[in-house]
Amino acid sequence: MTLIIALIIFALIVAFSTIKLVNQASVKIIERLGKFHKVAESGLNIIVPFIDKVRSTLDLREQLIDIDPQSVITRDNVTMQVDCVVYWQIIDPIKCVYEIFNVRVGIQQLTISTIRAVIGEMDLDHTLSSRETINNKLRSALDAATDKWGVKVIRVEVRNIIPPEDIRVTMEKQMTAERNRRAAILTAEGEKQSAILEAEGVKQSAIISAEGEKEKNILEAEGIATAKLKIAEAEAKALQVLTDALEKTKADPANYLIAIKYIEALKDISDNPNKMVFMPYEATGVLSSIGTLKELFEQK
Repeated sequence: MTLIIALIIFALIVAFSTIKLVNQASVKIIERLGKFHKVAESGLNIIVPFIDKVRSTLDLREQLIDIDPQSVITRDNVTMQVDCVVYWQIIDPIKCVYEIFNVRVGIQQLTISTIRAVIGEMDLDHTLSSRETINNKLRSALDAATDKWGVKVIRVEVRNIIPPEDIRVTMEKQMTAERNRRAAILTAEGEKQSAILEAEGVKQSAIISAEGEKEKNILEAEGIATAKLKIAEAEAKALQVLTDALEKTKADPANYLIAIKYIEALKDISDNPNKMVFMPYEATGVLSSIGTLKELFEQK
């Protein structure tokens, strides 16, 4: 019975040693007698017990390494703190196991030294304004260095670039001054546009007023001309009627006109006693003209 139990236990051990299950997106490095034998893919894998063994299990998914803030010195000798995140992935499991002892530690240390090298080639202003450039340089350098480890560096993201306190205060003052300058420029531009629009409005108003005044003067002139024309036509008709009447009475038109003027003069004398009127010596002409007027009124 003891022998049967021992055989069962031995069979279970052999079964567990023979059957290896590999999860999705993972691989196992299988060695036979201490040498690389094969890469066990995801699923069920059979190995020879006591001869084959699993060296390591690798995750093929994208991974990340968080790099703590590191002190770096720029080209213009400014010390700052920089931290980043490295996204990487194993693409060759064999190289990842046999080319480096610990791939995570290797990537971490390589990233720190690369950050110092990249930042050391840039001045402070360029470092603060060219984060995307730094990311690209870091990714290219790390990807080239880790290729022999079977690792692909997908991207590098610099999260914080922290300059010294005194420089940060100076930068804040500079930013405040720059914002004030931009605000002053925008205010001046707004006032300029407002003045231009106001001048345009005054100009258009003056043009419209001038056009209205012009139309008004034209209409007034046309009205005066029309009135004078009507008066002239009325006077012409009156003169024609008077001429016809004088012809019918056979009166002298000259005497008639003189009589009219005398009557008007007499009216002026009655309105203004101080006004002097000179009358001709011959009064018979005036009397005859008055007689002619009487005849005309009697006739009419």
